[in-house]
Amino acid sequence: MGTLNIKSDALDANEAALPALGLELLEKLESKTARVGVIGLGYVGLPLAVTAATRGNPVVGIEINSNKNSLLEQGSSYIDAVSNDALQAVYGQTFTSTSNFAALAECDVIVICVPTPLSSHRDPDLSYVESAGREIATHLTPGALIVLESTTYPGTTQDILVPILETSGLKAGEDFFMASSPEREDPGNKSFSTSTIPKIVGGDGEMAAVLAQKFYSGVVDRVVPVSSTRAAEAVKITENIFRAVNIGLVNELKTIYDAMGLDIWEIIDGAATKPFGFMPFYPGPGLGGHCIPIDPFYLTWKAREHDLPTKFVELAGEVNQSMPRYVVSRTREVIDRTTGKGLSAAKILVIGVAYKKNVADMRESPALRILENFEAAGATVDFYDPMVPFIPKNDEHPTLEGRKSVPESAITSTEYEAVIIATDHDKVDYASLSQTGVPIIDTRNVIARNDLPLDNVTKA
Repeated sequence: MGTLNIKSDALDANEAALPALGLELLEKLESKTARVGVIGLGYVGLPLAVTAATRGNPVVGIEINSNKNSLLEQGSSYIDAVSNDALQAVYGQTFTSTSNFAALAECDVIVICVPTPLSSHRDPDLSYVESAGREIATHLTPGALIVLESTTYPGTTQDILVPILETSGLKAGEDFFMASSPEREDPGNKSFSTSTIPKIVGGDGEMAAVLAQKFYSGVVDRVVPVSSTRAAEAVKITENIFRAVNIGLVNELKTIYDAMGLDIWEIIDGAATKPFGFMPFYPGPGLGGHCIPIDPFYLTWKAREHDLPTKFVELAGEVNQSMPRYVVSRTREVIDRTTGKGLSAAKILVIGVAYKKNVADMRESPALRILENFEAAGATVDFYDPMVPFIPKNDEHPTLEGRKSVPESAITSTEYEAVIIATDHDKVDYASLSQTGVPIIDTRNVIARNDLPLDNVTKA
């Protein structure tokens, strides 16, 4: 299952000098008797908990949302990556859930999978991590392994979590062990799952590293060790900055090539035929999701501590955040040209409010900013999303809360002055949409990808 020789010759040679509590936990991990606690049963925690339980690890999930616990008890998954069948195969057997943090007192391994959002000033908000740390400290027992999976800046595990946990009176590296293994979930990706995505693992010291590698080798197919918790945290930040910067680059190129009358998708597809030195990234209406729009700013914040600029990261963020306004601007041009009404008198349909295709996840979705920008300009706006029946409570977009998706029949209506494709769900009938003759502003190139007529399509 794992690809590591966890109990190395060096470890064998040094056993006398290693904490006895760590060696006891290692034996439990080898025999699959170590009890695992997962704090936060969301997009990261629930797939991890079910995967670990499926592979024979006894798991208890800590989830403060009572509605989620009720659904789990009924065998109903609220996460696309976990099927009802997979949940029902383990729930009540190797997996249970509770809202009571006291259950952590019986756990040998505790994995933190809580949100790490940005504040209103785009600074790191570690309140969920800190709260989880305080709960763990209250119930921490000697010999436990604590792993932070939440994405954050390098140093969080050692500088923030360890001091909180040591308020328990126990000492890191002797009485308990710390590791970082940032999540790599990709909602909607059918090619990879929790068990098949290689797991980056960094420990705070040799014993912690060995324990964390041993734990994850019993959950996932491949474990990739790095030298420290800081290195593990930096790996995840680097992955998402790489994507954010490259998406920002192609989004900027899109605006330039649009002005030149060139098709950015044609240009990228042409460049992608080069068998070396080029990796295709594709533009869109902005960035969404729980990682790429947020994680890069964790590094920019930390870099300021060292009086260092992060020019590429910040510039990419500016470009990506400007794309919803660009979509609205392009739509204004189309409506002025085709109807002469002006945007303030227009009725517009936005297709897709999820941040990516084929998921219901709306975190940081650029479509929400597009809706707000249209309404700020005076337009009347509807949305259709086969995955999102209504817009739930959202602190950043309170005026959109409760808005309902129009029925599927709306995509064949001719009452709209323009239709914006913000999210290219597979379930949308693009052929019927293209036949309406209504101007289409396609931010995902989905009409061309489906070989449909482009007479009324503007790529944006």
